[in-house]
Amino acid sequence: MIPITRLALGDAEAEAAAAVVRSGWLMNGPQTEKFEKLVAEYVGAKHAIAVSSATTGLHLALLGAGVKAGDEVICPSFSFIATANSIRYIGAVPVFVDIDPRTYNIDVAQIEAAVTERTTAIMPVSQIGLPADLMPITDIAARHGLKVVEDAAPSLGSAIDGRRVGSISDFTVFSFDARKILTTGEGGMITTDDPEAATRMRLLRAHAASVSTADRDRANKIVLETYPEVGFNYKITDIQGAIGVVQMGKIAEIVAERRRLAARYAQLFAGDDRIEIPFEPVGFQHVYQSYAVRLHTERTQEDVMHAMMDLGVATRRIFAIHDQPAFADLGEAPELPETMSAAKHAILLPMFVGLTDSEQDDVVAALIKSL
Repeated sequence: MIPITRLALGDAEAEAAAAVVRSGWLMNGPQTEKFEKLVAEYVGAKHAIAVSSATTGLHLALLGAGVKAGDEVICPSFSFIATANSIRYIGAVPVFVDIDPRTYNIDVAQIEAAVTERTTAIMPVSQIGLPADLMPITDIAARHGLKVVEDAAPSLGSAIDGRRVGSISDFTVFSFDARKILTTGEGGMITTDDPEAATRMRLLRAHAASVSTADRDRANKIVLETYPEVGFNYKITDIQGAIGVVQMGKIAEIVAERRRLAARYAQLFAGDDRIEIPFEPVGFQHVYQSYAVRLHTERTQEDVMHAMMDLGVATRRIFAIHDQPAFADLGEAPELPETMSAAKHAILLPMFVGLTDSEQDDVVAALIKSL
């Protein structure tokens, strides 16, 4: 079976993790701090806060943005469910907007009509490695006094006109789970230029303790912490931080290889009108966390996915969040025709560093045969 992803970890990551174990300091500490610094420098942000997942990162970023219970947050429905879940954790309401059918990202032209007096933030998703159209989104937010909390879980390394995602929105959140551009097993990172929000999010990830465990252990006197508000346990370990440090040293090669594989897929699918390949707007750098193709065929998405599995190739799809039972209580479903079309006709093909040309040829052959 050719999997949807395969880990690209080696001896350097194993040794980095082992060194942390030998150090006797496993919790959030110096390696995590180094990882944060590397990510902040790479994307061009002033602050980076490591957390246990992108989902917990979105939760903290919304709190850092000042979103409260009863507020509305504009977001796409075509995304992983964590996008909208994080909004509901606060007691806020996700307001779903349709997508651009070419990019699978939120349709900027429809955002402003969704703004109400209860709206406090916009949560664009930089989907499957392609940045959302962030410049006009930040302009809309500025006009209405809103914050932009970007779900860029799959898009570390992507850019618009040379400016990396992570330095454009008020808050950006990346994921480091096994399928993302970098992996630490689990984990996430929030980037921002807001110093006050960064300080608060650092506190909130550790139960809002006024002093971190690391700072207390480094102190040469007794330090008694206080808890000024209810926080969360959203920390990562220093083992994860150490793996992240090694992975950051490879990011240029990782992005280049994903783009090479995407270009090769495009060549292999050229001329087949049944398979619509990903779109990359001028000035945008796609990092292809996933390779999404839209199928123009009478066969259903599920039929094609089953047929490919029978041929030894794993696939995935992205669903419409508003169509899931967990969100039925929001009332009448919005009309999102492009979202529903993409959810029914787009599939994700294997894409990972280490995918061989032979395996890629087999993926393409399996899809063509399955159509």
